[in-house]
Amino acid sequence: MDTHVAAARAALERALGADEVLSDPLALRLYARDASMVEGGCALVAFPRSVDDVASCLTIAEEHGLPVVPRGSGTGLAGGATPIGDALVVVTSKMTELLEVRPEDRLAWVEPGLANLDLANALRPHGYTYAPDPSSQQTSSIGGNVNTNAGGPHCLASGVTSAHVLALDVVLPGGGLVRVGSEGPAAAGYDLRGAVVGSEGTLGIVASVCVRLSPLPPAVSTMLLDFTTVEDCAATVSDIIAGGVVPAAVEMMDHGIVVAAENFAHAGYPTDAAAILLVEVDGTDEAVHEQSRAVEDAATANHVRTIRIAADADERALLWKGRKSAFGAVAQIAPHYHLHDCVVPRTKLVEVLSGVYEIVERHGLIVTNVFHAGDGNLHPLISFDRRIPGTMDKVLRAADEIVRLCVDAGGALSGEHGIGLEKRDFMPLVFTADDLAAQDCVRSAFDPGRLMNPQKVLPEGARCGDHAVLRGSDAAEAAASLPEGSWI
Repeated sequence: MDTHVAAARAALERALGADEVLSDPLALRLYARDASMVEGGCALVAFPRSVDDVASCLTIAEEHGLPVVPRGSGTGLAGGATPIGDALVVVTSKMTELLEVRPEDRLAWVEPGLANLDLANALRPHGYTYAPDPSSQQTSSIGGNVNTNAGGPHCLASGVTSAHVLALDVVLPGGGLVRVGSEGPAAAGYDLRGAVVGSEGTLGIVASVCVRLSPLPPAVSTMLLDFTTVEDCAATVSDIIAGGVVPAAVEMMDHGIVVAAENFAHAGYPTDAAAILLVEVDGTDEAVHEQSRAVEDAATANHVRTIRIAADADERALLWKGRKSAFGAVAQIAPHYHLHDCVVPRTKLVEVLSGVYEIVERHGLIVTNVFHAGDGNLHPLISFDRRIPGTMDKVLRAADEIVRLCVDAGGALSGEHGIGLEKRDFMPLVFTADDLAAQDCVRSAFDPGRLMNPQKVLPEGARCGDHAVLRGSDAAEAAASLPEGSWI
């Protein structure tokens, strides 16, 4: 162990306790990656239990020059919590308290390690819920959700995490604590809360979160619609929204993932369907009735085969179990999967899905699709066995083409997983050099020492003049490698 790492470990043990700091080879290997395909490395792992502990971690990291990687439950799919080099990984999974619930103000304060589903379950007796519900909600933490601006099936009508976070207590590099946002109406000045949500731990560590409470709807209806073609299924999504109805959720699954999910959940999914939609509407009884009829009309116009309506809460939960288990169920197809969560306009769903199937078939791979169709947030899952020589290269080439297909269709790089390491180098596809430089200036304002989650989100050289420095002493060679339009 290097001298500065050993000194940092000793300081962390004094501040947090010896049991809360790990540096054995197994621990370092376990925390060297998140749920993405990218594996890195780290020097130390720390488990703070309080805001003061988090501040101690960042103070000690700065004193000893260690980069810091915040981590919640490690469910991220873009490499945002994958550490690089001799990083200190700060894991908030032991900060799980629901600090305060104030239904009269429709807010609650929570610690960052609290699981998303645990928060929703705790709010239910009060008549409220926390709307963002990523498929990983049983294990993903609120802090991780904030870092990636997570979404979920029920974010179509109510928005993703940024719409449900009122304020944040953030520990900055060096250990200072600031509050961004406010409990009440929007805080004056620049929206720093908005800057932190989705920043993937590059600005500081979220130590507590003030979330907005959403009232539970008085009535809910969940429908399962099946189609004999993917095109009819996708067209129904556009027609539902175009008809003036914004359901609480519209999820689409194609044949391969329907079969895998049904084998796992036994939800009664039609395994001979080319694709299915899971649509949920909520509100008053009258609103639910009207929305349901509009959904049925759109589906009928697109040749729906059957429409199944959940008879009660148990059947509704079973239908959702199949959808939310899909990422785990895909392991029946192959031991590994890779995906990007690009977003495309709903009107381009048919076109883009056709392109995805063509790309993957050309590379001799297998793809299944399960995604938030209502907001065009694709999740093409490429299934493969990375132990087969050459397979990983084919997967990455296909994934690259899929990202570019989505961007060319007018899409965005991420709907909810973040950029992390896996999509960092795609950023110039959607942002100019000026855009990236401006984002880097925001990052520097929070973290002038560049210790927070380095090499994530922004490509190297995003800041004016950085590219040549980072590429070494041969400035001419470095300049030649710059993307077109870069500042030098």
